[in-house]
Amino acid sequence: SRLILERLHAWNKLPFTPIETIHVSQRGGFGRTLIRADDCGAPALGYVANYDDLVRNLLAAPCTSRRLFGAKLSAFDGNTATVQTEDAQLAYAPRLLVFADGARIANAAPGYSKDYKQTALVAWVKTELAHQNRAWERFTPQGPLALLPHGAGYALVWTVAPERGTRLLALDTPAFLAELQLAFGNRLGGFVEAGKRAAFPLALRYRREEMLPRSLCVGNAAQTLHPVAGQGFNLGLRDAWELAQFAREAREPGSEGFIASYRRARALDRRASIRFTDSLVGLFSNSNRVLEFGRGAGLLALDLLPFARRFAARRMIYGARALP
Repeated sequence: SRLILERLHAWNKLPFTPIETIHVSQRGGFGRTLIRADDCGAPALGYVANYDDLVRNLLAAPCTSRRLFGAKLSAFDGNTATVQTEDAQLAYAPRLLVFADGARIANAAPGYSKDYKQTALVAWVKTELAHQNRAWERFTPQGPLALLPHGAGYALVWTVAPERGTRLLALDTPAFLAELQLAFGNRLGGFVEAGKRAAFPLALRYRREEMLPRSLCVGNAAQTLHPVAGQGFNLGLRDAWELAQFAREAREPGSEGFIASYRRARALDRRASIRFTDSLVGLFSNSNRVLEFGRGAGLLALDLLPFARRFAARRMIYGARALP
């Protein structure tokens, strides 16, 4: 993602916090692994930035057109697209229409959907001890609890059962921090501060085929993933980047051949990311004692085998087509 944003001139002024190491463990079970940026020869395993800052940088980039920014597509019949801007309503026949945001598209088949029956609670939190650019991924029976270094604190993504998510949102800050402390432990000292909290339901959704002529789905419109391992944004950005390369070289973007070629090119990366995140949820979001032992053994093996850590890290960074 950083390489793509650099090519778009949207990275240099972006405030970010690098992730240099990731500590992965399971609550109540043995085994842990520590993945380092050195394992895969990269300056960082990932970066944490504010989405609003990223949008501002993209809009300021010389390759970005502001002409229709903020416009809404109100209708598309396969031939004519109707777009509502702040000033007027425009109608035109696009060569290619790309759906990139949101999972619902008019007149399109619903695709595959799987409710994880989990809620992701997100917030900015601060601990007594400095983060030292280390991220934490701690698996619990209700789902993963991730702490990502962000500024002077952490971006928290806490997966819980829906009823618990509702209860955590309703708590005052001291009570919420006490619950978080109990769930994570004392490795970072005490949790001393929390920002505004929000929560959203988690599900896997993806489309098997395009239902409208001269149209494609990318990003969240094509697939919505569980936040475990943080792959959704990266996958969506690779979708958009590769589509741009296809469109630049195509004689007829939007043709059936163009759409089929693009979907074939993205199939491996897309399928692998979906299966990887979905498998992690199934493997780690439970209290099965047999699976707990297997998870611990797997984490221990990953910690002892540098080539295995490199393999896993490079595929999370670069996608399924990354070189070993």
